[in-house]
Amino acid sequence: MSERCPPPAPPAKPFPDLPKDQLNPAIPSLYLESKRDAFSTELQEYCLSQPVAVIRGLAGALKLDLGLFSTKTLVEANPDHIMEVRSQRKQSPDENRDQYGNIVWRCESTRSHSSVAKYAQYQASSFQESLKEESDKTKGIFKPDRESDSDSNSSTGKMGKKKYKMIKFGTNVDLSDDRKWKPQLQELTKLPAFTRVVSASNLLSHIGNTVLGMNTVQLYMKVPGSRTPGHQENNNFCSININIGPGDCEWFSVPEAYWGVIHHFCEKNGINYLIGSWWPILEDLYEANVPVYRFIQKPGDLVWVNSGTVHWVQALGWCNNVAWNVGPITGRQYQLAVERYEWNKLQSCKSIVPMIHLTWNLARNIKVGEPKLFEQMKYCLLRTLKQTQLTVELVKSVGAEVKWHGHTKGEAAHYCNSCEIEVFNILFVIEQDKKFVVHCQDCARKISSNLSGFVVLNQYTMEDLMEVYDSFQLDQPKPAITS
Repeated sequence: MSERCPPPAPPAKPFPDLPKDQLNPAIPSLYLESKRDAFSTELQEYCLSQPVAVIRGLAGALKLDLGLFSTKTLVEANPDHIMEVRSQRKQSPDENRDQYGNIVWRCESTRSHSSVAKYAQYQASSFQESLKEESDKTKGIFKPDRESDSDSNSSTGKMGKKKYKMIKFGTNVDLSDDRKWKPQLQELTKLPAFTRVVSASNLLSHIGNTVLGMNTVQLYMKVPGSRTPGHQENNNFCSININIGPGDCEWFSVPEAYWGVIHHFCEKNGINYLIGSWWPILEDLYEANVPVYRFIQKPGDLVWVNSGTVHWVQALGWCNNVAWNVGPITGRQYQLAVERYEWNKLQSCKSIVPMIHLTWNLARNIKVGEPKLFEQMKYCLLRTLKQTQLTVELVKSVGAEVKWHGHTKGEAAHYCNSCEIEVFNILFVIEQDKKFVVHCQDCARKISSNLSGFVVLNQYTMEDLMEVYDSFQLDQPKPAITS
């Protein structure tokens, strides 16, 4: 989106190195005693100033009914709701071992699907089994480990493989349908505006359509040991995570400035940073002078993850969590989102937040008073105007025609069927396998240099786009009137 700087790349480690005694910083945390505390501007400012923060006492201060997200309530509401399940090895939070017992970065799991009711049965039976084991231990009853679920890290099976207890993590339960989950979604509107799923002050609310898990709520159902591997949020947006309980979760997080170091470790270990699954070795980070925030999230605690912060999470007990993304309307958030959008292109990775589509919607919907954010948005608008004009000229130069198509309200942004980059305004459409699919200009011309077989569609007129561009001005405060 810019000709004024080189393509984005993982950043070098901040210099100078931090002293070793600063590599385990205290977690930024606040305890809320009242609704007034929750809605104070100071809370928002504090969160925006920290890489990660835990807000304690939030549920009590806002009288949130966390029971609406309990396993019992979920089963009563929608027992057949389909969910993704990850089978993982149960391990302690500060280590990650492969099947042979070696400490590694690669985090392995297998994916399957189940229903809310079936996972609830598993979650409950896991709890009952644990209670029985504890009861047997107090009575002095010790049963030999079974091959299928041994907790032993020292005993070896066939071919020298270690035996681990396998657990199931219920992940990405989609709560986007307000017909199914109205009470749950309504309860979350009690939150302060900067943490809400839908808010005028949330960039993601201006996309104009659903992006699952980003501008919608997802729920996670856990047993002890359930892991969310290391990652930055999609397009470096912020995230909100509330622990429903009854058990705790343990969090690890690293400031955005150090993501290049973690990217290097992933490459060194043969793991794709963006789409691979990894669990950092804490000793590696310590030796590389990377600070790691480590803290416990208790029931009712809200964790705020700031733009670009790297994090990974493990359940210590039986619990559910709800999470979604937010985008504060700031220059830093927009810049980090655009940088990741551009880096994703270089890595052939889809950006699920369509930043061009979003920027034009923002220009139509909001007034921007921050000069840095305004300049970045205005430049993006200018670049896409120029790209539209050049694309139309190219289409005409090969003897093709641009046909008017328009854009309907709520229509999702389009992506290239081949390379998955966002395609804005000028769509190159071709029939493939009895379906009409969109391509970007580059991929369309690889298929046919003169665009034979393609229908080229136009969603916005140049007049409309130029009017939006001209109308989008920096919102400067009016001078005070003096008598």
